[in-house]
Amino acid sequence: MTDQQISLEVVYGTPEKQALLEVVVEQGATVEQAILASGIVKRFPDINLEVLKVGIWNRTCKLTDLPKKGDRIEIYRPLIADPKEARRRRAEKAKDEGRANKITGGRVKTPASPSESKP
Repeated sequence: MTDQQISLEVVYGTPEKQALLEVVVEQGATVEQAILASGIVKRFPDINLEVLKVGIWNRTCKLTDLPKKGDRIEIYRPLIADPKEARRRRAEKAKDEGRANKITGGRVKTPASPSESKP
């Protein structure tokens, strides 16, 4: 590695298989160039950089951004379920099962046992 090169990590994962690859690129290479240089697209043919989002250290970025030495470039898969909708369904289920207050949505208070009450 020369002074004009930087070392990066490129990561991607599916439920079945994950990969963390180290790649050395020229300083000034874009995120997209680093991903392609890593060879991760060959390992995971389902990666479509035009559709999937990417990030550096858990912060989304553009394919044209310039990573710094030691950065970890992450390729994100689309979400299977909308987190807000999943939370809404769990809250409704808790209300139906009596674990949550039907009006406020807060937890249902259970009566104190006789041993816990004050004399």
